[in-house]
Amino acid sequence: MTMVDTTRRVPRVPTAGVVAAGVVLAALLVAVLVPDRLAAGPDEVDPLIALRPPDGTHWLGTDQLGRDVYARIVHGARISLVTGVAATVLAVVAGTLLGLLSALGGRLVDEVLMRAVDVLLALPGILLALLVIAVLGPGPVSELVAIAFAAVPGYARMIRGQALSVRRADYVTSAVAVGVRPIGLVWRHVLPNSLGPVLVLATLGTGSAIIIGSSLSFLGLGPRQPTPEWGAMLADGRDFLSTAWWVGVFPGLAITVTVVAVTVLGRRWQRRFEGLR
Repeated sequence: MTMVDTTRRVPRVPTAGVVAAGVVLAALLVAVLVPDRLAAGPDEVDPLIALRPPDGTHWLGTDQLGRDVYARIVHGARISLVTGVAATVLAVVAGTLLGLLSALGGRLVDEVLMRAVDVLLALPGILLALLVIAVLGPGPVSELVAIAFAAVPGYARMIRGQALSVRRADYVTSAVAVGVRPIGLVWRHVLPNSLGPVLVLATLGTGSAIIIGSSLSFLGLGPRQPTPEWGAMLADGRDFLSTAWWVGVFPGLAITVTVVAVTVLGRRWQRRFEGLR
């Protein structure tokens, strides 16, 4: 008598990390590839179709000037994502230099830099960004610098802690004993072994950078009109939520979904990194 296998194979459900990675990859592909292929331009104005609801021609409707919301969101993805990623890279580079200088520059240098970092960490990131905008003036370059400046203290503090820990390791002590120069010591040993948690933090920081960038654009401190940017589009749609909800809701969804996906992906990498330590 043959036995019948009655067990059923349960289909594997994609984990949150896989879904988040897919969303981030899709957003990057959209930002890089799709805008140049769209038939409708983001700045094409047609008052005759202003505030038209979503339909087969305009998938996400049109705004108060008759511009296609879908086209503007897709073009805005390139601006919002590039701003978030570029600001994070700039902040990581600046924070790494400050953190290494603080950890390896002597007690006086460490004390001065870390007290300044503590003061900046006590202030909300959006407030630091607004202070930079107040000095430099509004605009896309000022927005990029402001976002990066707001994130530098966190990276500097983490790099300093990692560098101090690595500096006390046995292999670093051995390298010093055999005469490795300070520059070579930093480049070969201290820096590579300090960047792991910073890269994880940078993934999470990209989501924060997108939020701060969208907030600044919402306040009118980012790229000037008619440049499509998610935060600016959200600001345009706030006056039409009761009559044309799609003008503000879809840009808000784009910001929310992207930031949540980046954050989930960063948390997943953080848990994996901590599990390897």
